[in-house]
Amino acid sequence: MKTLAKLPVTIVTGFLGSGKTTLLRHMLDNAQGRRIAVIVNEFGELGIDGEILKQCSIGCTEEEASGRVYELANGCLCCTVQEEFFPVMRELVARRGDLDHILIETSGLALPKPLVQAFQWPEIRSACTVDAVITVVDSPAVAAGTFAAFPDQVDAQRKLDPNLDHESPLHELFADQLSSADLVILNKADLINPADLARVRLEVAEELPPAVKVIEASNGRLPLDVLIGLGAGSEEHIDGRHSHHDHHHEGEDDHDHDAFDSISIELPQADESLLLDALTQLVVKHGILRVKGFAAIPSKPMRLLIQGVGTRFDKHFDRKWNADEARITRLVLIGQELDAAAIEAQLRAALSV
Repeated sequence: MKTLAKLPVTIVTGFLGSGKTTLLRHMLDNAQGRRIAVIVNEFGELGIDGEILKQCSIGCTEEEASGRVYELANGCLCCTVQEEFFPVMRELVARRGDLDHILIETSGLALPKPLVQAFQWPEIRSACTVDAVITVVDSPAVAAGTFAAFPDQVDAQRKLDPNLDHESPLHELFADQLSSADLVILNKADLINPADLARVRLEVAEELPPAVKVIEASNGRLPLDVLIGLGAGSEEHIDGRHSHHDHHHEGEDDHDHDAFDSISIELPQADESLLLDALTQLVVKHGILRVKGFAAIPSKPMRLLIQGVGTRFDKHFDRKWNADEARITRLVLIGQELDAAAIEAQLRAALSV
């Protein structure tokens, strides 16, 4: 009986809004016949990113598309790899003869090192190898000294952690994402000037082993051969990569990102401009980090996909509503210490629904 080669796995990590999902969409759109399974580690009750990725299954039926995307809805691979990740990987291992590659997108608040270490478990190690950990960097945010797009949230996170002195938790998480990387993408390189980009490259390089390559990108558009086939075998050397959060997995301490909340809201159809204005006001008032979801717009036959990072919103109509599908608006809001009841009440009042 022929022995199957180990199935390569690419792990994509990076902060909220850095462009991880866009990168994965680009990889799927340019798969060139490769049979790829995707694990989306979604923060929130609704698998918004999973839905987005399913739209990229060029030439596939809906059943085939659904079969290639697995969603872990708890939002934290770092804490629950054994609870949810292992059963999904076991299923993919059983089907590895039908697959060429696995892509894993972590949530923006997950730590990559414990996930890579999960590939040391005998049942997974015998069948899979981590081809590479790719860290996607929001270049403008690093140039601005915030690492993610929200300086106020950085300060709030620092104050919540009694173990931190002068460094912010987001800086530590940023450093940990880089410390596990086999390839770093300086994304949104077109949005900052060359001098700032050079400074970001130097700052990133300080956190990296010398062998790790750093490349620039806009909207994650890079040749697929640059992104897969690296053969890093990350699980073999991950234990030697230093992480600020190593002690959390040796003792009983809580993870820094446990302070983040995710709330889900369902609404009836809503006027597009009213909805976006109301969401912008909520972001400002409640310090919401991320907004993701779909909206039903009156008289429009298609769903409106909404993705917001801070007060910056991207939107487009992604597909027609199915005949048997309820035309409702479904949103996930991510932030710190969110008052779900108050936020939903304010949103409904603004929309008069």
